[in-house]
Amino acid sequence: MMIHMPGESFQGPLPATTDKIRALEHELQSYVYTLSSEIGERNMFQYNNLLRAAEYIGATLTDSGYEVRRQAYDVRGQMAENLEVELPGTERPNEILVIGAHYDSVRGCPGANDNGTGVAAMLALARAFSKTQPLRTLRFLAFVNEEPPFFQTRHMGSRVYAKRSSEKGENIILMISLETIGYYVDEPGSQSYPFPLNFIYPSTGNFVGFVSNLQNRSLVRQFVGSFREHAQFPSEGGALFGWVPGVGWSDHWAFWKEGYPAIMVTDTALFRYPAYHRGSDTPEKVHYERMARVVLGLQQVIAAIANNRQGIGL
Repeated sequence: MMIHMPGESFQGPLPATTDKIRALEHELQSYVYTLSSEIGERNMFQYNNLLRAAEYIGATLTDSGYEVRRQAYDVRGQMAENLEVELPGTERPNEILVIGAHYDSVRGCPGANDNGTGVAAMLALARAFSKTQPLRTLRFLAFVNEEPPFFQTRHMGSRVYAKRSSEKGENIILMISLETIGYYVDEPGSQSYPFPLNFIYPSTGNFVGFVSNLQNRSLVRQFVGSFREHAQFPSEGGALFGWVPGVGWSDHWAFWKEGYPAIMVTDTALFRYPAYHRGSDTPEKVHYERMARVVLGLQQVIAAIANNRQGIGL
C-alpha cells in the first residue's frame, strides 16, 4: 500500500467563509434537496423517480450551456441511461478527463449524501467550467445503476460507459468518481476503517479522502498534493490493495476494468456516515459549507490537470 502523501493535511479551524463559498454552498444544497427530497428514492424499482432525476440533471446541464448526450441501454425490459456533456479541449482534445457521479440511490433510501452530493458536485463543476477553454477535453457524466443489485455487473451504468469508451479507443487520461462527499464531523472516534487501515488513518471524520488502487499510486500522490496546495481542508489519500473493503466501491472500478486510470473522491461513506444506505439519508444531514470547500479545491485540481502543457502531472 502507499499511504504517505505529499504535503500535510490541513489542521485547525477552517478559514473564514467567503462569499464564493456561501454561493457554492447554496447551489449544492439546491441540487441535493431536489434530488433527495423533491424526487427521493430513484432506481430501477422507483423507475419514474429515476427518469425524473435524469431529466432534472439533463435540464441543469443544458442550463449551464451544454448539449446533453444520453447513452440508453436495456435493463430487464426498461431503459436506463447515462448522461454526458463535454467541453472540448483547445489543444489536446483527444486527451479526456472524466468527472462522474452516479445519480441512482439504493432501494429504500432518498440518497442525499449517497449520491446526491456527488451529482451536485458534478453539476457545480460543470457549470464552473462551462465558459472556460481547457487545453484538454473535460467530460462530465451522470451514471445510472451504481447501486445494488446492479453494482459491478454488466448493467452498471459506468461499466457500460467505460466499455464503450474502450471499444471506441478513447484516450481517457483520468476518471474522477465523486462518491458520497457531504458528511464531515470533528468528534474523535467518528471515523472507522476496515483492517488494516484502522491502524493508519485518523479517527476523526473531518477529511475528504482520495482513493485508488496500487496501479495508480503515483496519480493519487499527485492528486492529493495538488489538492493540498489549492485547498485549506483536511485530506487523506491512499493507493490500496483492491481487496480492501471500500477501495473499489464506486464508478471508478468500472474504468479500472478497462485499463483507465481512475480515482475516487469520498467522505468514506459507511465508515463515517450513520445514515449510509438508510431511509435517514436525508438532505439536512449534509454539511454543505464544508462540501463547498471540497468542490472548490477539486475545481482547482481539475483545472491544473486540464491545462498542464507538460503532461497530466500535477
